[in-house]
Amino acid sequence: MFIGHYAAAFAAKRASPQTSLGTLFLASQFTDLLWPVLLVVGWEHLRIDPGNTAFSPIDFTDYPYSHSLAAVLFWSVLTAGIFYALRRSRRGALVVGLLVASHWLLDLVVHGPDLPLGLGGETRVGLGLWNSVAGTLIVETGLFLAGIAIYLATTRPKDRIGIYGFWGLLVVLFGIYLANLVGPPPPDPAAIAVAGNASWLFVLWGYWIDRHRESRSPSP
Repeated sequence: MFIGHYAAAFAAKRASPQTSLGTLFLASQFTDLLWPVLLVVGWEHLRIDPGNTAFSPIDFTDYPYSHSLAAVLFWSVLTAGIFYALRRSRRGALVVGLLVASHWLLDLVVHGPDLPLGLGGETRVGLGLWNSVAGTLIVETGLFLAGIAIYLATTRPKDRIGIYGFWGLLVVLFGIYLANLVGPPPPDPAAIAVAGNASWLFVLWGYWIDRHRESRSPSP
């Protein structure tokens, strides 16, 4: 899943208006930001297998440290703790922790049975929505639109950057999503790692946009 994770971050702004959109992006994408680093150092692995699912050509052969349920729960608690130590906001820490955990739940819907439950063992799960291109598009686009709607109901622009920077981000995110669907498979795992590390740009974009938008109402 790609834009569905950003949808969760957009929607989370309503629960924690004082938390920057960049931080929410970082939390919702935390495991996918960690994953390419682990690919580069050889701790996790994948292979390119066109036809592995109807939607994605990637066979996630080994990624327990970033995407197992046990690891994600650990990262969730750790990131929530770090956020609380820095910001002293229980609400913000809870939202950040839940966003990290939400990544595994959303991936559970779309992935085939390749998500490990623990760091070891052979038990893997996944509901396999990626076996249906139409189903994946409907569900993930629906989540994306819902997240955007919640975000727009929660925030308003302070200037033109808050308008055009925000809508530009949406166009780029959805454009990448469609390009991954209709484009050729990645040439090798290294290319996927590079693209994954480029996702940090969206975190920075989120921080930039957040400076140019404000909450429509006082914090709950």
